Amino acid sequence: MPAVPIRYFHRAKQVVETEQIYGERWLRWTYESALGRFALWLLVKRALVSRYYGWKMSWTASAHKILPFIIDYDLDVDVFAKKPFAFKNFNEFFYRALKKDARPLAVGEQVAILPADGRHLAVPALAAAAGFYAKGQQFDLAAFLGEAALAEEFAGGSLLISRLCPVDYHRFHFPVSGVPEAARLINGWLYSVSPIALRQNLAYLWENKRMVTLVDSPIFGRVAVVEIGATMVGSILQTFAPGHPVIKGEEKGLFKFGGSCVVTIFQRGKIIFDADLVAQSAQGLEVYAPMGDRLGEAPG
Repeated sequence: MPAVPIRYFHRAKQVVETEQIYGERWLRWTYESALGRFALWLLVKRALVSRYYGWKMSWTASAHKILPFIIDYDLDVDVFAKKPFAFKNFNEFFYRALKKDARPLAVGEQVAILPADGRHLAVPALAAAAGFYAKGQQFDLAAFLGEAALAEEFAGGSLLISRLCPVDYHRFHFPVSGVPEAARLINGWLYSVSPIALRQNLAYLWENKRMVTLVDSPIFGRVAVVEIGATMVGSILQTFAPGHPVIKGEEKGLFKFGGSCVVTIFQRGKIIFDADLVAQSAQGLEVYAPMGDRLGEAPG
């Protein structure tokens, strides 16, 4: 059976592209073969494997991987805050900072922005969504947020999944201005969050390790921002100060090595997603766009 490619809509280019998947052969073997799924159950999903790989990417010797990675994935070094040869190891390069003007922010108090670089999938009405990665799979909001009461608060709301690949800028930012509470850790496994994996089992999103931050926004109400750990993600680091006001676009934290995603959840009636996000997502296509681009705006 031929492998199903991962396609996405590139917002800036206005074209559909096929994703160049990092570690594709290993990823497909793990999630699409019987032997691979046994290895997944036995070893891959467990933190020990990801911790080891993250630790290995912090060795000085890993720095030799940086230049080939930049060339293979055609990364724009002009936006890096540091020169490529200044990174001491691959992990340091992986969670690199960018120059201050590298990610312009969409203007307007009523406008929310994408929290990370990556491929974004919008679900305007979560209660009505039916299998946005695979037919018949429903999103379990209570399991995802880890609290039934919190799930009630966001019932009927809107959700955005921002998927980061290893080739992406791996710092994440606040999508709205407001006052964030402390991030709450929910421990779990470390499955991949690639569509290759999620087509098999959407529950990986709420079975994985994740951190939930609630942001009280004067314009958007309560917003839940959730970072999800995944295979080969060494750690999720929060860099913001809880209880202190933030402005949209301000850095919230970073992922160490690996692909992962950020999920943003709005309460019912608090956001109108941009039309292109809605239209492409309805066709099963993620929208590739950088952090700071428009996500949508508050109604009214």
